[in-house]
Amino acid sequence: MKRKEDLNPMLLLLFHLVVFIYTSITFLPSYLLSWGSRAHQGCYGSEEDRAKIKKSRSILGCPEGPYRAVCASKSLVAVMRPGVDTLDKIFAYAATQFPHRDCLGTREVICEEDERQSNGKVFKKVVLGGYRWLSYQEAINAATQLGGGLAQLGQRPKTNIAIFCETRAEWLIAAQACFAYNFPLVTLYSTLGGPAIAHGLNETQVSHIITSKELLETRLKAILPEVPRLQHIIVVDNTPTTWPGYPANISIHNMAAVQRLGAMPENTCERKQPLPSDIAVIMYTSGSTGVPKGVMISHSNVIASITGIAEKIPNLSEDDTYIGYLPLAHVLELCAEHVCIAHGCRIGYSSPQTLADQSTKIKKGSKGDASILQPTLMAAVPEIMDRIYKNVMGKVEEMNSIQRTLFILAYNYKLDQLAKGRSTPLCDRLVFRKVRALLGGRTRVLLSGGAPLSAATQRFMNVCLCCPVGQGYGLTETCGAGTICELWDYSTGRVGGPLVCCEIKLKDWTEGGYRSTDKPHPRGEILIGGPNVTMGYYKSNAKQQEDFFVDENGQRWFCTGDIGEVHGDGCLKIIDRKKDLVKLQAGEYVSLGKVEAALKNCPLVDNICVYASSDETYVIGFMVPNQRQLLALAGQYGIRGSREELCNSRAIEELVLKAITEAALTAQLERFEIPRKIRLSSDPWTPETGLVTDAFKLKRKELKTHYKEDIERMYGGK
Repeated sequence: MKRKEDLNPMLLLLFHLVVFIYTSITFLPSYLLSWGSRAHQGCYGSEEDRAKIKKSRSILGCPEGPYRAVCASKSLVAVMRPGVDTLDKIFAYAATQFPHRDCLGTREVICEEDERQSNGKVFKKVVLGGYRWLSYQEAINAATQLGGGLAQLGQRPKTNIAIFCETRAEWLIAAQACFAYNFPLVTLYSTLGGPAIAHGLNETQVSHIITSKELLETRLKAILPEVPRLQHIIVVDNTPTTWPGYPANISIHNMAAVQRLGAMPENTCERKQPLPSDIAVIMYTSGSTGVPKGVMISHSNVIASITGIAEKIPNLSEDDTYIGYLPLAHVLELCAEHVCIAHGCRIGYSSPQTLADQSTKIKKGSKGDASILQPTLMAAVPEIMDRIYKNVMGKVEEMNSIQRTLFILAYNYKLDQLAKGRSTPLCDRLVFRKVRALLGGRTRVLLSGGAPLSAATQRFMNVCLCCPVGQGYGLTETCGAGTICELWDYSTGRVGGPLVCCEIKLKDWTEGGYRSTDKPHPRGEILIGGPNVTMGYYKSNAKQQEDFFVDENGQRWFCTGDIGEVHGDGCLKIIDRKKDLVKLQAGEYVSLGKVEAALKNCPLVDNICVYASSDETYVIGFMVPNQRQLLALAGQYGIRGSREELCNSRAIEELVLKAITEAALTAQLERFEIPRKIRLSSDPWTPETGLVTDAFKLKRKELKTHYKEDIERMYGGK
């Protein structure tokens, strides 16, 4: 983004004149209207003033902690409402309080069409209608009937059952059926490969699995011979009742048929409700560092986590609408949707391919899910927000000089006003309304998790989407809970203070040079303790469990492997990761994640993986370039060719390397941290390629294997 001094002085003067006149007319009413909101959020004045407000404090006064939220300094909070201590009780409470309100919504598919691209590839496009809703009462009835039907098919309490399905209303109904009947739910990402799926199903010894027709036919069918214990497959779609070509020892049922079975009066059975300490979910990780591990999550873990998350979201009510599109097999989405259920919000389902008007599966001229649903609440991973940021900034570059100048003026002006704790209704209405409309136009809270969010993207979201971004930090092992920024805190690069359900300590890591005695801020490995810390890994050996421990007070802790520093106001900043630290041959330590986060700010970079070998003296990288920026760069130097040809061009490789080197120096990276060689990828890294997880985290092991020949070339000097 350009600086003010680079802009046309006449336009600058005109802009400030309009803003001055508008501000003069509206100052008193806007001040009176916004004062109550600022007071409610604890937001008084400038960014400097807000930074003085304590978000957490060390309860023992020691620099290593433990740190707790100021409002939970005496004791951690484990439940949202007295007596509502299991997930089935959360849903039952909501159905009692909001029986006729919309609960789960699904868009109607009007038609599907194949669209051929100029390169010969065929993409499936859809035209979608409006949302069809199940009320809270209808949803709990559907879950109860499904649970009863599963019991009739031989599923027993405290016996594992698996769900392998895309994010949709049926996923949550199936989950609630399992919670109500105390069937521990094994969750598997829909993008896992065959060996990982078979590993999870065999390790948990499931006999029943809930899936979709597409996943059954494309992923599950091929591995059925490897899963001998499997007896029943429940398909959530409205599909045929006969399934030729499947093993005779496996029965395949429609979800609707199982629900009818459970609804029969003669099949009514007394269900045994779960205890808070019972396992609710065995959540298999996405396998970013190898074979997926099953994290055992109790009902009380999830209740504590959603209690902590909900406390950070102001004015949650049944008037809110949440858009669900992240994998429900990911702890962030599972907890976010249960926060919404606990408050009677409605949840409309989507997918990354249909989220916005410009999404890959939406037919041109049709509306994406966000435009129709107009959500007020949304959770996102940085990869999704980075895409929105780069798409919008690409369109800004295509504007004529006057439009582009006005946009930059408004952007810089609003950035200044946010720092002073002021709103900008004129800019929001006249300049950012169309950007805000990308997510429906009504978003009031956006939670970010799963990976670090770049400062540039966070600033963009705060400015252009006209809603606060609450960046958070948590892990599957802590049930997604850890920290979340205050929504009025617009500082970047930090993840906030601890939630009311947990506390944080810093453990010295002398090998990496991080200690709690460091100045100006204490630093060390982040340890999270509290009722949200999960029960450990399913059927794992002692070495895998060593990151969990119980202290002298009986509280469970998890050693995250992430390195953090605690600022004076009690906010946490993630600065490194033990597993991402590589020592080069000359003795310098390189933090791969830190370098990647810095380089993602370069417009040319859609995604990047930095690689370093301890036997070598320099860093290399693999990168997915932004198509628009790549074509512009090639055109600037008169280089022609398809995307694939450009990515294989040594000349383009050199130009891209020069651009990311400049970005690295701007980000003040050390020379030894900057990739000396780069390999461009013409194909994006998606969960389907197996190179990133469903949360778009890099799978370093798979990337290393995929680019093995390129690594040898870049280090061999070929």
